[in-house]
This record gives sequence, structure tokens and C-alpha cells, in this order.
Amino acid sequence: MRSGVLLKMFGLCVLAGVLVAALLLPMATGAGAMVNQTTESMSKMSSSLARRDMPQVSTVTDKDGKPIAYFFKDYRIETPPNQIAATMKAAITAVEDKRFWDHGGVDWHGTMRALATNVSSGEAAQGASTITQQYVKNYLVHVAASNAVEAEKAKESTIARKLREAKIAVELEHTMSKEEILTGYLNVVPFGNQTFGVGAAAQTYFGTTPDKLTIAQAALLAAIVNQPGSLNPNSNPQDAMQRRNLVIDLMADPNNNIRITKEDAEIAKREPLGVLSPLGRPPNGCIGVGDGTTDGFFCTYVVDYLERLGIDSDNLKTGGYTIRTTLDRKSTDAAKAAAEAQVPTQTDGIANAMAVVEPGKDKHKVRALVANRDFGNDSSKGQTAYDIVSRVQPFGAGSIYKVFTAGAAIEQGMSIFETLDVPPSYTSRVYKNGSAPYTVNNAEGVQPGPRTLQMALATSPNTAFVALQERVGLNNVVDMASRLGLRIGMNRVNTSGQTLKSDGSNGLSQADAIKKGNRGAFTLGYSPTSVLELSNVAATIMSGGVYCPPTPIEEVKDRHGNPLPLNDAPCEQAISPQVAAALAQGMSKDDTDGTSRTAAQAAGWTRPMIGKTGTTQEHKSAAFLAATPQMAGAVLTYADGSSPEGICDSGGDAPPFLCGKSGGNIYGGKVPARTWFAAMTKIHEGLPVAPLPGTP
Repeated sequence: MRSGVLLKMFGLCVLAGVLVAALLLPMATGAGAMVNQTTESMSKMSSSLARRDMPQVSTVTDKDGKPIAYFFKDYRIETPPNQIAATMKAAITAVEDKRFWDHGGVDWHGTMRALATNVSSGEAAQGASTITQQYVKNYLVHVAASNAVEAEKAKESTIARKLREAKIAVELEHTMSKEEILTGYLNVVPFGNQTFGVGAAAQTYFGTTPDKLTIAQAALLAAIVNQPGSLNPNSNPQDAMQRRNLVIDLMADPNNNIRITKEDAEIAKREPLGVLSPLGRPPNGCIGVGDGTTDGFFCTYVVDYLERLGIDSDNLKTGGYTIRTTLDRKSTDAAKAAAEAQVPTQTDGIANAMAVVEPGKDKHKVRALVANRDFGNDSSKGQTAYDIVSRVQPFGAGSIYKVFTAGAAIEQGMSIFETLDVPPSYTSRVYKNGSAPYTVNNAEGVQPGPRTLQMALATSPNTAFVALQERVGLNNVVDMASRLGLRIGMNRVNTSGQTLKSDGSNGLSQADAIKKGNRGAFTLGYSPTSVLELSNVAATIMSGGVYCPPTPIEEVKDRHGNPLPLNDAPCEQAISPQVAAALAQGMSKDDTDGTSRTAAQAAGWTRPMIGKTGTTQEHKSAAFLAATPQMAGAVLTYADGSSPEGICDSGGDAPPFLCGKSGGNIYGGKVPARTWFAAMTKIHEGLPVAPLPGTP
């Protein structure tokens, strides 16, 4: 019995000697060789802690700086020492390390006591870690670890791990002040509910900032740090209250460097927990962001766009960026209201999506990306988490594609006042329908007879445009579609709208497949289409023929407020200003003499504009593309169910509905045009009336 005690005491002395050697003689030889090997990496680690380079929340805002989304691995709001209340500093030191202000990184009294217990048990059963040591541990787990395996290793219950933490802690006390160490600890430590650091904890639990924490609030946060899971104040309020009041008593202990009065302690202990329900931690990512579920489609486009610029998901969740977007609240709200007014959110099987882009010769700023669908995961509420606005959808925009045929013809020298033949039926001399001749008829209500290219764009005869496509060349028309704005739709997806694989296993691009197959129906717009890219086509025409990638970003700043350079694709002169002006004039009659006239009159529209409607053959989708010099937009209404059917329009007095796989009466001049005019009437309020390009 006595020999066993002596042996344990001998082991304690040896281990204490190793600890002293590791802490005080890092360059020793022989037994200290292992320490020498890690000295450099430990020094780097202590320098890293001194910089406090922690994962930070990235904030996405609208164009006016109002937050619309947050991205984080850990919800953390890094807070400087002068913005942390004295109550919080008193609470955390009282309960976690009452000798914090006196020791040099390791509390020798507590360590020796814990070491004796650990030697007896054979493992690191008792901690006695100082705040400095806890700072090291939490930094290694939550900041330095690049994966779950490294994080587990950083918190394993071994004496070796304790020695490493102690070594770094001692070094840290020579590179950082006590105030800096305490601040670093309070910024990295977990407070439960995916919340890290006192700045985020104050917001999550109390909806306040850390400089305003009361005694009771600070004590509860300090209590949670001990066991964030079991002391969750929402799920275990009794234990959380008991622990909070213990912390308050410790804060009033006269042996503490920072203390409160007994009277203040008793008052604080009588206060309720006062925790928010639901908690004030913001949603993480695009689900449930911004104004209800309105901004999710825009948010997902921002994420995709940033990834193309080199800021991937991991960087976004840890980088602490402030991303000011181009989202305009007025435009977004107007477009969302218009989309839902025409097709209510929970309308079975029918989506109504709209994109709004501001023309410009240096940028095409995306102002709104909305749909009648809300952005979310509950399909029973008409929600979807799939981006149906910016990404290419497997439905066509119909006769809007005649704009590309007209553009190619104008570029080759055709005047918008040149007369085109419009027969009731036309059999192509160039295109085939399999092995049979390719014959096309006009849509219902389109009268035969010659008309100018300008009036053909307004009235949309199929026969005239198939013949015109033959004349100017299919390849030129496909290229025009890409040049004006369908860059992804033509070149980066296949004919089903799927993103092309690098190995070519899922087919050719739409452009290559259409050219190779000599598909005469291209001008009739059967191809999968992105609503955003359609909108950008109109922006290109209104920008004097200058194409710019549709951008959702105004600026990105790093965690220190420094602007980051963005490697956006450059704008380019896609078509000449003269061709753009002529095409704009060619498209200027749709609202006065063409297929959107009824919708324009119902909305009281009087501004100069360009426009083009489109409908696919089976009435499973219809679209409207239009713009003024100030704003461009497109609407696509389509059957989004698992078994798409033709859509029937009720005339605006009732929502549209699915009316059969072979039937339907929707046209671009109905739901899509009504949506566009309702939204753009609101968006243009207060803007001057501007003439179209090419107007004398």
C-alpha cells in the first residue's frame, strides 16, 4: 500500500518535471528533443492565435446595405475588447479562471492538483485549464482544424495534449496582453446552438450586443460555456438557471479581481433567464433569407456567381466577407407581387418566374430574381429550393427566339421596313422533319399577308421567320442568340438543359446540336431557356449592343473592410450600336400593334419599349421579353410539375390551370405579359420617360 503511494508520488514528480522542462526549457537537448521538433510549429500557432484569424460570418446585403443572407460555418461576430461589457469579463473569469489576471498562462496550483488526480487515474480526468489554455484548445478545435479528424485530435483526453496546450499558453502570454487573450477566448469559445463567441451569443440568446450585456445575461452566457449542450437554456432551463446563479455568486466573491456587489448579485439572481424564443441566430444560407422567402432565388445566384469568381462555399462560410449585391428592393417586391398576382404561389403545376436587369455599357446589374414559388423546402406551401429563375429550365420561350433571326437579318443589311411574305403555311427547302419535309403553320389568329420585318416581330408569323432563318443562315441565328445573351443556354448546357460534362458524356451543347441537326424550329423557340439570360438579351439590345454578364454584385469587402478585386468577365460589343438601334426599333410595336397590346392597354402602359412574346407548341410554356432604356425584364410561365401539361389561361380573372397534355391556350401576351407590365409599372414609378435607341 505504502509502496504504491510512493510509486504514484514518484510518477507525479517525474511528470511534473517533464511539464516544467516542456514549458521552461524548450531548447533543451536529450529528453527535450521531442519538444524541439514542435517548437517552431507551436510558435507559429501562438502567432496565429495572436492574430485571431477566426472563421467569420459572411453577410450578403441588398444594394442599400440591408442584410438579406448570412453564411457561416460557425455563427460568430468577432468583437473587440472595448465592445465587450465588463459584466461579461467578470462572469467568465469568475467561473472559468479566477486567477486569470495573475498567472502566466498556466495555473500551477490548480495544475498540480489536477495532475495528481490524473496520475492516479491514468488519464487526463481533471482539467484545471486556464482561460489561456482553453483559448488554445478552442482555437485548435474550431479554427486550426481543417477537418473532423483534426478537431477530435485537438480535444482528445491525453496528458500529451495538455502539455501541448500548456506550452502554447505560456508562449501566448508573452505575445499577447491579458486583455487580448480574454478577448480572443470570448470570440472563439462555443456557446451552443451553433453559436460561437460572445458577439454572436449576445445576439442569439438576447437579441443584443455584447457591450450591453447585463449581469444576469453575462452570467448565463458564462454558465453555458461549461456545457453548451446540457445547459441549453431553452431545453434545460432549470439547470441553466442554477448554473447562472452560481456564476453570479462567484462574480460577487471578494477574491475576484473583477467583482460585483452582493446587492447587485441578489437582484440579478431574481431575474428570469430572458432568452429569446425562437433564438436570434439568423438562418444560415439562402433558405428563409431576406424578406420572407422572396430573396432566395437571388441569393442562390449570388452564391453561384461568387464561386465563378473564386469564392467557394468554404471561403464564403468562413471569410467574413460583406457582399453588397445589386438587389433592388422596389424592383424585387414589385416583380414578386406581379408574379403571384397572375399565378398564386400554390397553383398546382405552374411556375411564373421573372428576372429584371438594368441595362448599361459597363455592367448589367441584376435587380430582381423572383417567382410565384417561394424559396424553401416545403413543397406543400408552393416552395422550391431549386433556382428556377437564373438557371436554364427545360422549357422554351417560343417566338421570342425570332428576335435572334431578326437580329441576324439586320446585321446582314435588312431594313426593319423590308417586306416579308407571310403565307398561311410554309414548307422549308432547307430543313427536314426527320426524313419528311418540314412544314410550319402560323399560330391561331395570325393572318397571312405581307408585312414589314417590324410588323412581323409584332405579330409573330411562324412561316415568315422560318423562311427568313433559311435566308440568313441557321448558324448565324444560333450565334446571334449566344452573342446577345444566351451564353450558358447555348454553349454550356445540352438540349435537355443539363450542364455539359467535361468528358462530353451527356451530349453536345445546344448550339452545336442545333447546328449539326439543322433544326429549322430553332427560331420558334423550343430550346431550354434561362429567364435571367432572356432578360439580359433585352439589356444588351438596350445597351447599344454591349453584352455584359448579368452581375448580382456591387462590391465585396473582406473582414477588415478592404474591397476585393472581382475578376468579372468583361463587357463586349456583341453587335454594333446601329444594329442594336435598328433591332430596338423593330421590336417597338409589340405593345401598340402586336401580341402584348391587350396586356399593355389593361396596365395603362404608355412608355416607349421593346417587346416580344413567345409560346411553345403544346402551350406548356409561354414567355415575354421586354425593356425600356432604364430596365429590362423577362417572364417565363411554364408547367413545372412532374408530368407537364398544357396551360389554360383564364383571362386574368382567375389563376391559370393545367388543362391537358395536348391542350392549352396560354400565350406570351397573356400571363407573362400581364406579369411584366404590372411589375414594370411599379418599377418605373418616378423614372423619366426615355426614348428608344434609334428614335429620330
